Amino acid sequence: MSRGDSSTPTLFSLAPWRKSSYSGSGSGSCLEVQDGHPDAVPVRDSEVPGGPAILVPAAGWSAFVTAVRDGSL
Repeated sequence: MSRGDSSTPTLFSLAPWRKSSYSGSGSGSCLEVQDGHPDAVPVRDSEVPGGPAILVPAAGWSAFVTAVRDGSL
């Protein structure tokens, strides 16, 4: 099977996704994340659940969330 084939289960397709609490309430600005990965946070566009996900290092995600929470972004 080719890479990215949606019929091939991966770690990210088997674990549950949740909408980020910092996503907007309207359409077009929704991120989903997965919990439980100690070194990285998988992130994807909720409107394209079969699309790609990016892995953000856990420290980088924490810094990003802190900056959003503090209003510095």
